[in-house]
Amino acid sequence: MTRRPFIDAAFPDEAMSATRIKQRLTRHYKRLAARKAGLESPEQQIEAEDREMLEGITERIEVPWAKAQRISRRAASISDCASRRSPLSRMKSEDRKRLEVLRNGVDVVTIPSEHRADEIAAELHADFPWLARATEHVWHGLRQSAQSGEPGVRIRPLLLGGPPAIAKSTWARQLAGLIGVPGMTIEATTENASFGIAGSQRGWSSAAPGRVMNLILRELVANPVVIVDEVEKAGDAMSDRGRSFSLTGALLPLLEPVSSRSWSCPYFECAFDMSWIIWVLTANDWRLLPEPLLSRCPPIRLEGPSHAQLLAFARRQGAKRGLSEASIEAICAALDWTRARGHRADLRRTIRLLENAERLQRRPPLQ
Repeated sequence: MTRRPFIDAAFPDEAMSATRIKQRLTRHYKRLAARKAGLESPEQQIEAEDREMLEGITERIEVPWAKAQRISRRAASISDCASRRSPLSRMKSEDRKRLEVLRNGVDVVTIPSEHRADEIAAELHADFPWLARATEHVWHGLRQSAQSGEPGVRIRPLLLGGPPAIAKSTWARQLAGLIGVPGMTIEATTENASFGIAGSQRGWSSAAPGRVMNLILRELVANPVVIVDEVEKAGDAMSDRGRSFSLTGALLPLLEPVSSRSWSCPYFECAFDMSWIIWVLTANDWRLLPEPLLSRCPPIRLEGPSHAQLLAFARRQGAKRGLSEASIEAICAALDWTRARGHRADLRRTIRLLENAERLQRRPPLQ
């Protein structure tokens, strides 16, 4: 894990605060007054043992009220001039306080070796063999990050296209866990405008940073996995002036490698390096998406699991959840029964069976 700058703005120097400047000016005035009164000699003539005593005498010198006021005004003026050099000075104090956590940068999670990249890909493939194309894309990205000596994991955005209930989002959440980064899911069906992704400008009644920015500020990790689920179902919000705020439109600069390195936040009005984010977009029908998004994020076309893969998934996940062999066999029997009746069991039903079995197994026995 390495530390990287995240905000493209200089934080005000703590040494240039009005309080610190006032302390230095006051100390300087007292030394001048002591020297004028003959209490202090030039610095080079003071012995080390005497310096501490002279400093104690200097500190006891009273500063006249008029001089103290003049020093305070001068300190405030110098501090104000220094702070105006930073775009953060235009913000409200609570917003500056939120961004203060970025002063020393944020963490970028790394892949230590190509071997670790192979292990992550192998575990993903073992759990989701029908999503092999997506796993292969991630595998190459992880290996390239390890080979190139990148300061962190960098994976190009993914667009997973395929039928519903094939574990596209579950796969992405497991990817985040294996890499060791925070994860977040944005439901495009409920976040039907750009505000959830990018935030909204000041002046709106609901002005706030976007959810992605809030995640990074909370976790202080630059490369979380951000899942945008069913992205093709996102709608637009229209302003009174007819301006469109679409979720897919907000994604475009964040998916582009160059523009994402200096992405301008509508709320904070500062540039941030969002290029490390691992984007996973899912779509049931990618053909409904606009061409600009598809050009930045070509779809990876996926199919659902076969019946044999569903059974293998149930056994593997059941073992991970600590289910008894009898519970796992009962789940597999239920899937076989569904198929025998002419119905297709999907992954969503399989996961529901696993969750029910886990809940029943953990229930205390009745006396």
